[in-house]
Amino acid sequence: MAEIKCPKCGELFTIDEAQYASIAKQVRDKEFAKELKEREDALAEKNEKEMQLAKVEEERKHEKDLEKQAKKLAEKENEIRDLKAKLEQNETEKKLAVSEAVSEKEKELSEKANEIVVLKGKLDSAKNESKLNEKSLKESYENQLKLKDEQIAQIKDFKAKQSTKMVGESLEVFCHNEFDKMRMAAYPLSYFEKDNDARSGSKGDFIFKDYETEEDKANDNPYITIMFEMKNENETTATKHKNEDFFKELDKDRNEKKCEYAVLVSMLEADSELYNQGITDVSYRYPKMYVVRPQCFMSIISLLRNAARNSLEYRKQLAIVQAQQVDVTNFEANMNEFKEGFARNYELASKKFKAAIDGIDKTIDQLQKTKEALLGSENNLRLANNKAEDLSIKKLTKNAPSIRAKFEELKD
Repeated sequence: MAEIKCPKCGELFTIDEAQYASIAKQVRDKEFAKELKEREDALAEKNEKEMQLAKVEEERKHEKDLEKQAKKLAEKENEIRDLKAKLEQNETEKKLAVSEAVSEKEKELSEKANEIVVLKGKLDSAKNESKLNEKSLKESYENQLKLKDEQIAQIKDFKAKQSTKMVGESLEVFCHNEFDKMRMAAYPLSYFEKDNDARSGSKGDFIFKDYETEEDKANDNPYITIMFEMKNENETTATKHKNEDFFKELDKDRNEKKCEYAVLVSMLEADSELYNQGITDVSYRYPKMYVVRPQCFMSIISLLRNAARNSLEYRKQLAIVQAQQVDVTNFEANMNEFKEGFARNYELASKKFKAAIDGIDKTIDQLQKTKEALLGSENNLRLANNKAEDLSIKKLTKNAPSIRAKFEELKD
């Protein structure tokens, strides 16, 4: 048994253990409910604060991530603009360079074309001058022919007095003397000597060469070469030769000694009207071959040399024109090569630029996906916040009936 004093009236009364235990239980339950309520309130307040902090932190982190992504996206957009600007600038510069190069080359080509026209005009003028010189030479030749007619009788008379051996030798001597008379005055740089080289089995009588300069003569670089063969026979000779009999051998000697022209100085076929005209062109049998009578010996040298000198000038001018034409051809080839190289480099640059743009596009796609993921995370945070705000004792004690009963008791 136990005595308990009433706190209101001060009266003492006695209770047994069962009653004491009941009263103690009531006191403990009331204290427990109070403490539980305080703890639940504290826990709810703590959870609320932690959720608010978590929400604020997540929002702050989300904002930072969005700022970083926005900054990266802005940087990529700036890079794209810079790349596009550089490409446009490079394209403009390349087009300008090509335009300037083409304009310059077209100007050079125009100047070359004008020079070619001028040279062609000079060439035509030289041809006209050559025709005048040819006419003058023809008149000079006709005058010389008249003078040579007087020598024919002397030569025939001289020929009749020679032996068979002396006939041929005397014609060579005559021609050599005729050339020596004119050598210093008209042919100071010329070469006219006997052909003594018989290594091939045969040889001509004389070789004539003429040079434009002393240097050409020192280097043996003639602008004209003539192989001469002298043929004569005594009128009493039983077997009469024809000029044609010596053409083949003369052509052979000319080719072996690398001479341009071949001339047969002949007194054969004395009654032939063909050969008695003075200079006879037999190029229909062998190229660049002529037959002349002795009185036309110097005339054929003069005629061929003057023609070669004129031809030399033409060849020089033609070489200049051809060189310029080669320059034009080379210019066109260089221009085509430049165009092909530029097109190839432009194509490679375009491919690389396209690859860079594709990479940027992929990066933008990835950033967009990241942005969508972050937006999705924000949506989940919003849902979590809604759930936190919707939190109640009833929902917390849904599956805990004893705890719910305590709350009900406290509520009562």
